[in-house]
Amino acid sequence: MRLRGLARNGCRRYKCIVPAQSSVTSSSPEPLTSAQQELYDWLADYIGTHRHSPSIRQMMQAMGLRSPAPIQSRLRHLQQKGWITWQEGQARTLQLLGDMAAAAGIPVLGAVAAGGLVTAFDDVQEHLDLAPVLETRGLFALTVNGDSMVDAHIADGDVVLMEPVPDPQRLRNGTVVSALVAGSGTTLKHFHRKGAAVVLEAANPAYDPIELPAEQVEVQGRLVAVWRQV
Repeated sequence: MRLRGLARNGCRRYKCIVPAQSSVTSSSPEPLTSAQQELYDWLADYIGTHRHSPSIRQMMQAMGLRSPAPIQSRLRHLQQKGWITWQEGQARTLQLLGDMAAAAGIPVLGAVAAGGLVTAFDDVQEHLDLAPVLETRGLFALTVNGDSMVDAHIADGDVVLMEPVPDPQRLRNGTVVSALVAGSGTTLKHFHRKGAAVVLEAANPAYDPIELPAEQVEVQGRLVAVWRQV
């Protein structure tokens, strides 16, 4: 994986290494109506608490509405104005893009093993304030434990930025992912499909591949960038 450096405001203590195909964009969202702001504020609070987007039905209940149409209309306007991304008809794909999302920073959810497996993360340990650098929403960060990904330029102690994967079936073989192995823990590896199995492959010849039935592996995110403290 070819990586390149990126240094911007808000990165004084970190060196940012981003995959070559990544892009950084910056734009100011348009003002919202009161109804749109009400929904956006509720979404920000819900996603900040639960770490995933709500269903249309949950939005209807929160806004006191009996029909999904007003919610869908508000979501379309929020997207058009640059406050969210959303695939219509798939509420769980919703991600925040506005000021409240930026202010929250990117959550560091814990550590990820770059060796064997570690206990799955279940809490937010801190936040990285990366809003001036990346505006992609839904990102989370993990601290790397181990050296199994050194040949992919990911070292012990690095912080990896991960993007949620709504549809793991569309992942390309070789993608670096954080994967939860049922009953074991979370690991950072190259993802490969092998028939009905998934192979999690290290970027270090000292480590053997982990091959498991696909149903035992939950892909939690794909690599977006690596942050190294300097």
